[in-house]
Amino acid sequence: MSVSLPSDLLAVLRERTGKRGLSSYITEAVRHRLEMDGLAEIVAAQEAEQGPLTEAEVEAASRELFGDAGHGGRRAA
Repeated sequence: MSVSLPSDLLAVLRERTGKRGLSSYITEAVRHRLEMDGLAEIVAAQEAEQGPLTEAEVEAASRELFGDAGHGGRRAA
């Protein structure tokens, strides 16, 4: 498999991870993105069935997923 990245992004990644950590960093980033996409799909299905989530529901979910650091109405997806 081959993946192309802009050279400036690749330079930043290499600075952050070193040459040996690059693959695992990208793997973890892709895994995280897929999890977030999955959460977005769950939220969309829930909202299609039951209407938009309330701010209180969003805040409760954020606290459950991220603890106090996620408090503040930030959507996970």
